[in-house]
Amino acid sequence: MSEKKMTSSRRHHLKSLILQIATGWLEQEKVEAAAAKEAHMNENCPAPDMSGDQAALMEVAKKLYAYIDKLDEERYDAEAKVQKANKEIEELNIKVVDLRGVKKPALKKVRMSADSMLQALLGSKHKVTMDLRSNLKQVKKEKKEEEDTGDWRKNIDDKADRKKMFETS
Repeated sequence: MSEKKMTSSRRHHLKSLILQIATGWLEQEKVEAAAAKEAHMNENCPAPDMSGDQAALMEVAKKLYAYIDKLDEERYDAEAKVQKANKEIEELNIKVVDLRGVKKPALKKVRMSADSMLQALLGSKHKVTMDLRSNLKQVKKEKKEEEDTGDWRKNIDDKADRKKMFETS
C-alpha cells in the first residue's frame, strides 16, 4: 500500500481545525463547571434570611457555624484519606524498586600508582612517596635436595612405613 505524504498546507489546516474544536470543548467544559458550581451552591448553601430581630440573626449565625464545623470535619476526613493513600503509594513504589533491584553501574578499571593514590587521598600539600619494592625483604630460593625427589620408590616405602605406624597404634 502506498502512503501519500500530506502537504504542509493541508497539515496546518487540519491542525488549526483540531485546535478550534479543542478550544470549543474547553469553553464548553468551563461553562458546564460554572453551572455545576452554581447548582451545588444553590442546593447546599441557600441564601440566609436576614429579616428579623437580633435573636433570629443569632440563630442563623449558629446554624452557619454548625454547618462550617461539619464541612471542616469532612475536609479533615478527606485529607486524612488522601494522606493515607499517598503513604500507601509511596510504600508500594518502594516495594517495586526493591523487587526490581538496583542496578549497580559497572566499575571502570583505573590504573593508579600508590603514590598518586596517596596524593589523591591526602591532597597536594603532602608529598609522600612509597617505593614498596624497596621495602621488601630479599629472599633466596633454596633448592631441594635431589636425593629426596630422585628415587620415587624410596618415598613410597617411607609413606608405607608411616601408614603402618598409624594403623598399629
